[in-house]
Amino acid sequence: MAIGRILLIGSTVLFSMIGITAVIKKSRAHDEKITRQIEIKPTLPVIMQQKIEVKSTKPLSLNGDLPCIDRIYQLFSKNPASQFPIVETISYSSSVSWLAGRPAWLNDYADYYQTPSSFILCSLDAKGEYSSQRRIVEGNRFNVFRRDKTIEFYLLVDVSRCKMGFYYFDSGTNERVLLKTYSIGLGKLDASKPSGSLTPLGKYLLGKRVATYQLESKGIYQNKTVEMITVFGTHWIPFEQEIEKASEPAKGYGVQGSPWIADSSGQLAEDLTCIGGYNSNGCIRLASKDIEELFLIVTTKPTFIEIVKDFKEATLPGIEVAAPSR
Repeated sequence: MAIGRILLIGSTVLFSMIGITAVIKKSRAHDEKITRQIEIKPTLPVIMQQKIEVKSTKPLSLNGDLPCIDRIYQLFSKNPASQFPIVETISYSSSVSWLAGRPAWLNDYADYYQTPSSFILCSLDAKGEYSSQRRIVEGNRFNVFRRDKTIEFYLLVDVSRCKMGFYYFDSGTNERVLLKTYSIGLGKLDASKPSGSLTPLGKYLLGKRVATYQLESKGIYQNKTVEMITVFGTHWIPFEQEIEKASEPAKGYGVQGSPWIADSSGQLAEDLTCIGGYNSNGCIRLASKDIEELFLIVTTKPTFIEIVKDFKEATLPGIEVAAPSR
């Protein structure tokens, strides 16, 4: 009987130890599971934060930079499927209902449609090239700005990239369209200035008292008689008025062509080394072909220029669209 009692006690102790071991293993497994959960959970807020940051980014361009675009030809296209909705194609006639008593000339069309005569002459050319020698005759087809559209032009200068976007804004449809991106030259670097250069920041209205210069055209600059093309290039469009957040008064600043300098033979030629760099006294410089292009488009419509360090800081009006509705 003593032996039976000993066996019973031994069996009880043995099963108790097995039970305790199972509980310990289960407890450890539970603890390990909790530990893994604790290690994983802190990573979730980081992932959520990254998603929020991406959604809150709203640049003017989807690819994060001013796109390289040239759609100017659509202003002069006579194909309704490809021309911009702010222009229309008409045929020239010297007899028109809106002018009585005399024949209508090119300048009359320019005034009536608020379209630069140079724009019309460019539209007459099959290649879309401007020529002051071009003559208009009965039946010639050309483009003008539509009279039922209220149009403004905007130049967006990105100081950090030496780039400028050229937009039109249709206030009737609230659509903004990027027409072209230009490489430009800007003011000399100056850390004491808000822009980091001599070119001011802010929004300005461009003036209508524009100027064109040719070789041997003389003028007064800084109290000296100079050949104006050596300072302003072929064209000059001045800032007229400060509109918003202007860091400097408008007077003295403008959009101009590249200055011409004497080459090795002593002949004046355009100096394109200023494009893409910081070497002016504050004005915005463009290649001659680019300033001429702007000149023949913007001079009859309100044109604004907004200068920012980075184009994402701009406050242009309207909704930007790639393919505006007609």
